[in-house]
Order: sequence, then C-alpha cells, then structure tokens
Amino acid sequence: MLTAGGSGALLLLILAALSFQLAVPEGEGAHLVTIALQAAIIVLAVHIWEPHQLAGRIVLVAVGLVLAATVIAIIATGKVTDDLGRASSLLLAAFAPLIIALGIVREVRISHAITVGSMFGALSIYLLIGMGFAFAFGTVESLSATGFGGAEIKADTSDYLYFSFVTMTTTGYGDLVAASDLGRSLAITEALIGQLYPVTVVALIVSNMRRREPAAEVPEPGAG
Repeated sequence: MLTAGGSGALLLLILAALSFQLAVPEGEGAHLVTIALQAAIIVLAVHIWEPHQLAGRIVLVAVGLVLAATVIAIIATGKVTDDLGRASSLLLAAFAPLIIALGIVREVRISHAITVGSMFGALSIYLLIGMGFAFAFGTVESLSATGFGGAEIKADTSDYLYFSFVTMTTTGYGDLVAASDLGRSLAITEALIGQLYPVTVVALIVSNMRRREPAAEVPEPGAG
C-alpha cells in the first residue's frame, strides 16, 4: 500500500540525483553515478508505486537491458564517453514518470482519494520530466555537428539541466539557447509541458487532495 513516506523518499532520491548532476563536473565517474541513480529511481518507483505486475516486469527488464547494453559498450570502448552516458541516462529517464503515473492512477482507483503520496508522485514526475529533457538536450549536443547552443558554446550536464528547468518554467534568461531545429523543437515541447502540467495535473491533485480515511472499526460480537 502506498504511503506518503515511500513517495516522499522517492522524491528525495530524485532531488539528490538532480543535485549531484548540478554539483559534480561531467566525467566518466559522474556518468556512471548518474546512470546508477536513474536505475535506482526506477527500481524504487516500481517498489513504491506497485504498477500492474506485467508493466512493472516489463520496465525492470527494459532497465536491465539498458544497463547491460551500457556495460557492453563500456567494455568495448574501455571508457564511459559523454555520448554513452547521456544516451543511457535518457533511456532510463523515460521509464520512471510512466511508472509513477500508472501508480497514481492505480492508487486513486483503489482508495477513491487523492492523497499526499499522490501529490509527491506528481511533483516527482515534474522533476523527472525536467531531467529527461536535460538528457535529451545533451543527446542533441552529441548528434549535432554545431553543438546544442552553437559551435562556440560547449555545454555540459549542469548547463543542460539549467536550460531544461529554465525552459520548463518559461523563465527564458536567454544566456543559453538551442541552435539546431531538433533542439528548438524539444525546447518548445518542454515549454508547453511546463505550462500545461502544473495548471492541469498538479492543480487537479492539490485541489482534490485529502488524507486517507482510516477504516471504520467493526464492533466485537456482543459489545454494546
């Protein structure tokens, strides 16, 4: 059964992963830790939110395949390149929001209520979307001949996270911009999600949130 403590722990893990990526310079060790954190987030999300058994198994198998492919690539190349780290993190980041969303739907159907745990889940999805787009922007950097922000700008993971959340909140400082068509398309998509998600999903959950009501006590036979 979902508890606010469990979903809160997942939210803290996501915040820890985000803080790590912002604080630690990009490199082989940082990429490995980021991949491990993303895998841990997914495993914890499956454990806490308990989606449909088949969905949970499919996601865990997919995560295992991504991790296996990453290990094989590391063995083949002898190092963790930026391209490999970003691509692996992007693939892993796509699973956790789906698991949490399925878990929220299942929780509402079972309890007929939106709880604090559901709110933590919605906030977790919001942060994971921002992280996922940051990995996508990094992958665009790897694929583009001119780089994400142009040939004269060399961005790293912390830059992509900064740009991602600035875009999602539509702050738009303008000190880092997408130079390629693919990067701009992703930025527009994220900006739209950043506008629609808080005013629809989060607002709906907060406005309908209430604590789970304790089960009514059944009087013992002969009592009264």
